[in-house]
Amino acid sequence: MSMLDRSYSILSQQPYPLLFVTLSGSHLYGFPSPDSDFDLRGVHVAPAREILSLRGLKRDTIEAKSLDDGFEDELVTHDARKYFTLLLRNNGYVLEQIFSPLVIHDSGYLDQLRDIAKRCITSNHSLHYKGFGYKEWTRFVLKPTKHVKRILYVFRVFMTGIYLMRTGEVEANILRLNEFFRLPYINTLVRQKLDGYEKDELAADHGLDFYTAEYLKLEDMLQDAADHSDLPKRPGGEAELSDLLLQLREMWA
Repeated sequence: MSMLDRSYSILSQQPYPLLFVTLSGSHLYGFPSPDSDFDLRGVHVAPAREILSLRGLKRDTIEAKSLDDGFEDELVTHDARKYFTLLLRNNGYVLEQIFSPLVIHDSGYLDQLRDIAKRCITSNHSLHYKGFGYKEWTRFVLKPTKHVKRILYVFRVFMTGIYLMRTGEVEANILRLNEFFRLPYINTLVRQKLDGYEKDELAADHGLDFYTAEYLKLEDMLQDAADHSDLPKRPGGEAELSDLLLQLREMWA
């Protein structure tokens, strides 16, 4: 059974209509292990009557977990207003979710949202990827055991950011990215991750000094790509997102 053919019963348990849900995490990044969780991400639309009521919207982010087909599904959705605001704030997480090719649910608005999201991409998204990459690298360095999963997360983040700065296209799959970067150790690490499990240790082919040098190289490449990017400095699409939000609120009043 493919990842797109699973039942995902967790979707039917959500309190609000879902605009879209896609797969993120290791399945999107191109290196799921046999025991990888399914990270579902997307947008829900709270009804206007709840938002406008005296009590107001109690929460704009909903998190849920369930076991389905022997796998753990984790669903995180934001209300459309919060999600659209993140999209206008150089947030790479939401970009990757919108452009994920692993679509689990689409209410019919995903193509329209993708068209708008393209106009939200700016050179300042490099700041997201630089910060995210540093966070993942710090986790990798501080852990006594060097997990292959963590170093793949580090390099995937930088490669996605560099590719975005150079092409304006969102690509989160590390194997597709490596067709562009051609880093010889990436495919080796991915094979180890695919053949093993979440907590497998890093292969002994390279030590921390090697990966430190590669981290610094990719960090410099990201900065250079941002400095020379043709992407705009400010996002567009705010008016279109506002119109879409009103349309969704009226439809699911």
